[in-house]
Amino acid sequence: MRYKVSLQDNGMTLIKSFLSAMAVSAIAALSHAGSAQAITFNITSGVAGPNGVTNHGAYSDFWNKKGTTTIDFNSGSVPTTGFAQYSFQNNSGTSSVRQDVWAPAGPNGEVNQGSYLAVFQGDSVTIKLEKTLNYFGMNWGAISPGNVFSFFMGDQLIKSFSTEDVNPVAPVKAEQHGGEGNGYLHFYSEGKNDLFNRIVITQTGGGGFESDNHSFHIADDGDVRKVPEPAAVLGLMAAGGALLLKRRTQAQLEE
Repeated sequence: MRYKVSLQDNGMTLIKSFLSAMAVSAIAALSHAGSAQAITFNITSGVAGPNGVTNHGAYSDFWNKKGTTTIDFNSGSVPTTGFAQYSFQNNSGTSSVRQDVWAPAGPNGEVNQGSYLAVFQGDSVTIKLEKTLNYFGMNWGAISPGNVFSFFMGDQLIKSFSTEDVNPVAPVKAEQHGGEGNGYLHFYSEGKNDLFNRIVITQTGGGGFESDNHSFHIADDGDVRKVPEPAAVLGLMAAGGALLLKRRTQAQLEE
């Protein structure tokens, strides 16, 4: 049975249909952005790594694209020389590269059997970069209270993100983490004033800040070079647009 829909009802139906499609989508991909934010982020479930590996956590959706470099910590330590130089601050003695059940989960919640970076209460890790970046990605999880992630250009803070920003939109709830959130975070500079050359990972609460598979993208000559959006996010946006167009066409035919 078909019903004629009024303009008012049709508008509400379109909104409800679009929201419903977003909610039930099999693609766990969401975006977070604010008009005043200098850096924005997308979060996806990530993808399998080199050779299709899924037991070393989730990788960036474009880890193998030109210009992207990934550090996976599977050497058992942080790099202290080269492109990205890691250093621990106020280390209580527990923050380290390690292997245990709290390693960030794979794209479908798989147990991560590789090494990852863990930062605990009162500690921080600084990543000093040899070049200016416009993109950084990481497998973040299990997401705990007190996780804080900050971008700097020299000593100037560009933007910070915390558990409250990320956990509500985490697409993966890993069984081995008691249902705590996981996901692959893609951070983007929005303009030349938002580029960064230093990153600080801090844990202010009683839990830990676990991350893995850090990916970096260089902004050549100080300019913001467009980096590809994760396919899952683009696919979700396209699906939503197609649904709205279809609904609008059907409503017009029924009038």
